[in-house]
Amino acid sequence: MNIIKTFITLSIIGLIIVTVLFIDFTYKTFTYRQNSEKVDAIVVLTGGKGRVDEGVRLFRESRAEFLFFIGVDPSVKKSDLYRPRRGDPSSDNVFLEKSSRNTVENSIFGRSVIVNSGAHSILLITSRYHLKRASLLFRNALPKNITIIPYPVDTVNLKESWWSHGGSFYLLFREFYKYCMLRMFFVLTPEEVRESVMPSISGG
Repeated sequence: MNIIKTFITLSIIGLIIVTVLFIDFTYKTFTYRQNSEKVDAIVVLTGGKGRVDEGVRLFRESRAEFLFFIGVDPSVKKSDLYRPRRGDPSSDNVFLEKSSRNTVENSIFGRSVIVNSGAHSILLITSRYHLKRASLLFRNALPKNITIIPYPVDTVNLKESWWSHGGSFYLLFREFYKYCMLRMFFVLTPEEVRESVMPSISGG
């Protein structure tokens, strides 16, 4: 009987902890703001609606010297994503990374592109719900001297009143789960092991 009571008590405590952490995750997800600061490079994680358009818009406004599209389909050409108009920055500083297929690979393959450019500050553009996990991965993949400024793109799939919208709740909780798994991985795994294991971690 004591075992059952202990199990129920621990389950309740665990549920409370998860609930508090999830609410904190959600609150921070909605506190991200679109930053107007100028940076060395704009990094767009492709795959979500509105991300490419926002990255191109900021690049046209000369908010950065470089524009990197990460996770591009191999069949896509540079001209499909960016065609300079009169007065626009040259496409010479626009680069496509086509090897990565998930967020973990985005950070791994994106690292080479960013570091080789000599950038010391980046604007990391992705969907709002995806931003905390993407920021965590890029922070652990990039050298510490590179400043990462998260830049959210809002979509119709995510409502700020997430508690009353089943799709938004599911989307946030799925991201929360993936984020927690990554946090545990980075906290519990020695650095040398992380460097060898990261490429094999599944993401999305």
